[in-house]
Amino acid sequence: MTDEASISLVADAQPAAVEEPAASNKVAQPSFRERVLTEIIVVTSGKGGVGKTTTSASLACGLAKRGKKVAVIDFDIGLRNLDLIMGCERRVVYDFVNVIHGDCTLKQALIKDKRLDTLFVLAASQTRDKDALSTEGVRKVLDDLIADGFEYIICDSPAGIEKGAHLAMYYADRAIVVVNPEVSSVRDSDRILGLLSSKTQLAEKGEAKVKEHLLLTRYNPRRVTTGEMMSVEDVKEILGIDVIGVIPESPDVLSASNAGTPVILASDSDVADAYEDAVSRLLGETLPMRFVVEPKKGLLARMFGS
Repeated sequence: MTDEASISLVADAQPAAVEEPAASNKVAQPSFRERVLTEIIVVTSGKGGVGKTTTSASLACGLAKRGKKVAVIDFDIGLRNLDLIMGCERRVVYDFVNVIHGDCTLKQALIKDKRLDTLFVLAASQTRDKDALSTEGVRKVLDDLIADGFEYIICDSPAGIEKGAHLAMYYADRAIVVVNPEVSSVRDSDRILGLLSSKTQLAEKGEAKVKEHLLLTRYNPRRVTTGEMMSVEDVKEILGIDVIGVIPESPDVLSASNAGTPVILASDSDVADAYEDAVSRLLGETLPMRFVVEPKKGLLARMFGS
């Protein structure tokens, strides 16, 4: 009877032993909606050349300046530019695809910014194409960043609606839609808004929508006045989302990019001030919108037409 009782006890214990790994796996892969401390932000647009990478770098730096632990990821596989704007192109050894394919660890691929201790860059591959990314691979990288205590993850999306752009936005909590105040850019961004509302994980699960923000770049109030450019209100009315920032047209952007410095770190620059304002609004502050009205000319400027 003792042997039979022992066998019975072992048999009774077996289901519990089988069930434990499943419970453990559930803890290791929490729902993205259960996250509290990490926010994933995609910087996206329908049109190329509008300033997504400049915006990604500046927002990441602005958050890190406020003491947040930030990772910024380049999703533009094959055409990487984020490392150039961040000034770390010579320090890239491993990239995003290497991490996904298990060629290196995430810590080996992350590049720590030399100016801001809490900012890290994950570069894109220049030798692969967008098929090298997968939904599960991206999720694994994001999960590892969350486990490492990153408070913000900025996803620098390629332009358009192909696979890389879809994966950049799929797990997002929030989206910054970068738009130039021109018809083609606004039209293409309307398509992106459609994808954000239907092709993200939140949309598929029927949970709260990705929170969308509009950021206008290369804005020139004088050209708006002359009818050459759409106004902030025009763009806002067409796309139907709130504006988080207006970045003035300025040569400072090109100068900073060529120097490998995010423009938000430039001194005495309206562009840097505009990005700082956008970061503050991203963190919940209420600020008046600057750089949307042409400055009034002084007496001498009016007299001499300058």
